[in-house]
Amino acid sequence: MATITRLHVNGRDVALQADGERILLSVLRDDLGLTGCKPGCGEGQCGACTVLVDGKPVRSCSMKAAAVGEGKVRTIESLEQIGKLHPVQQAFLDADAMQCGYCTCGMIMSAVALLEEHPAPTEQQFLAAMDGNICRCGIYNNIRDAVKRAAETLTKNP
Repeated sequence: MATITRLHVNGRDVALQADGERILLSVLRDDLGLTGCKPGCGEGQCGACTVLVDGKPVRSCSMKAAAVGEGKVRTIESLEQIGKLHPVQQAFLDADAMQCGYCTCGMIMSAVALLEEHPAPTEQQFLAAMDGNICRCGIYNNIRDAVKRAAETLTKNP
């Protein structure tokens, strides 16, 4: 079993001692105290555990910690800066795009990745990026509105 001694998380190198075969979700939550990504289905299907690795959304419940390698991990905790929410976080609040909130962090991280790659996404790009993020409360229209609002805000204030 390979031990990982370092991960690059939220803009900084973090020293740790973890079995590299453990899932990234477990290392983030249990070892680093980053509880924004949520355990959901445990099979990479629901999206509640989505984090970004090198800017790409990944399901942290199905990725081994050692597989991150030199990659840069970003969690929901990295978005707020100096007491100010990220435009995607603010848009989710403004559009009432959360109900129980369990899926919200994964949805937001997928939306952040989408808007970083496509600042003004088409409907098709939106659907492709958000596919696999499940909201059991069914507020998909609000989520769509939130991502559109965030895109507008980010386009106006890059």
